[in-house]
This record gives sequence, structure tokens and C-alpha cells, in this order.
Amino acid sequence: MTTNLQLLLVGRREVIEADLKNITHQAEQITIVDAREVIGMNEKARVALDTKHDASILVAMRTVASGDADALVSAGSTGALVLAAAQELPRIPGIDRAALAAVYPTRKRDSSSDPFALILDVGASVRVRSQDLLFFAYMGSAYARSISKVARPTVGLLNMGSEENKGDAALRQAHAWMRDDPRLHFVGNVEGNDIPTGGADVIVCEGYVGNVALKMAEGVSEVFKSLGKQAFRQSLLSRLGLLLLSRALRRLKGITDYREYGGAPLLGFRAPVIKAHGRSGEVAIANAIKVAAKAVRDGVCSEIERAVADFTAAKTDP
Repeated sequence: MTTNLQLLLVGRREVIEADLKNITHQAEQITIVDAREVIGMNEKARVALDTKHDASILVAMRTVASGDADALVSAGSTGALVLAAAQELPRIPGIDRAALAAVYPTRKRDSSSDPFALILDVGASVRVRSQDLLFFAYMGSAYARSISKVARPTVGLLNMGSEENKGDAALRQAHAWMRDDPRLHFVGNVEGNDIPTGGADVIVCEGYVGNVALKMAEGVSEVFKSLGKQAFRQSLLSRLGLLLLSRALRRLKGITDYREYGGAPLLGFRAPVIKAHGRSGEVAIANAIKVAAKAVRDGVCSEIERAVADFTAAKTDP
């Protein structure tokens, strides 16, 4: 299925126009939205948003909020993106806390042929309630169905053990709601080792825990890269072993390459927001745009909204 895209490029008009002169493009599919200020990666997001009212991320969010755009893609500051969305975009009714989802590679999963799974939240909402965790499960399931084309995504709740009675009251209540919800294919509690081994298509947790898990995985990846370089320098036998593994290593690099999966969704709002990697080039941005277009076309936000409304109605029925 193809989608006819109209792209709104938000930023300093003269800079965008100068760049467009140097590349082949379809001018009729592009509109420039002028924004005179930029929030840098190293700026404090809250302070920058309060002082730079014409920042490109704010202008872009307002464009989506007004209905002039259906989705947003940004490779800028994550903090500025999350705060700007909270400030400018309407949330889905009933949702108090948004979730930033991370895409990560896993061992092959029986439930899906997609090499990537989803963990949320990884930092948009630090501490959450049981209802928020349930809504994160709705968000992740809807996104996996649309983007990964998994008909019935498996959902796991990250906990300190697989038993139903593990965790605090919020985790136990969230477990009970997910277990009894026919909209979800809930597989129960999962532990940290289940994240890379493919314990579920969607893993749900509060932002503090998810952020730690994500940074831990990134750190382990860097350690393995460093060890590989040391081994290559140290002995002929190690170099031969690495050469024999080179095909598998190239495949692993392709699977874990952020350029291929496009970006991470910020969920909970009435329009899709995709956070692309800060080092994104043309391939990564193109894939992030494709992901955003799929989310719009398949009605991801509407599906989340229906699930939240159904739960809220059932909860308030006498």
C-alpha cells in the first residue's frame, strides 16, 4: 500500500530553501513552515522552550495540533520533543501520562517475524500508576499491530519475577487488569533477561525502569564492540575468529542499525510523534517518515483512544 505524502519542513526558510536547491525533490509535495529559533541538543529543554517561543519543535507541534499536519518527525532533543508535545498537543482523553517507546532487537520470537520489539515507557513518565501501565499496553499493542504487522502482539509487564504476586500494589493491579483484558494478549510478568531474549512483542514498565534497562543495553553493546577491537589487536587466532564471524556481525549490525527502524514513537497523544535518532541521515529520516505515515494511515491513535474509552466506561459502570 502506498501513501501520498505532503511534507511540511519546519525551520529557517532560507536555510531549507538553500538545501533544497542542492537536491532532487518534488517541489509540489513540500511546504516550508518558517521557524526562526532552534533548540540545541545540549540546552536545558524546559528553559529553552520557555524562552524560544518560535523554536522549530514548538512550531511543528502547533502545526500538528492545529490539524495542518497529521504527524511529526524530529531528530532533535528528546527532552524538548517530550515537553513540547505535552505543552502543545492534545492527549488522548483519559490518558494522563505519555510513553516514549524504544525499539530494540531480540532473539527470534514465535509471535512475530519482526526482529524488533517495543519497550515503553523509557523516560517520558518517570513514575506511573497501574492504570498508566495498562494504557501503555494499549499503546504498544496498537503500534506493534500497525508498524510491525503483528496481528495479536504479546504483552509482558516488566517485574522482579514472573509470579503474579510480585511487585508493589501498582504492578499487581496492572497485572490483574492486563490479564483480564480481552483486547490484550498478555503473557504475564517478564524479567530483565526476557527483554533481549524475546519474552514479548511489547514490554511495559514505568519510565525510570525502562530508561535504566535501555541505557544498560546500550552500554553492554559498547562493551562488546570494545572487546572485539581488543581481541582483533591481540592475536592472530582472535582475528581469524572475528573474520569467521564477520557475516553474522554484519547481519547483527544491520538489525541493530537505527537507520533501519526509523525512530521511537511518543505515544498517548492524538497524533503520532516519532523521535528519530540524533545522528539520522537521509535513510533514517525517510524510514521515520514512513513509520509516521503508517501510524496515521492505520489509525494507531484512534485505536488507543477506543481502548482507553472502553476501559474507562467499564470501570465507571455501576
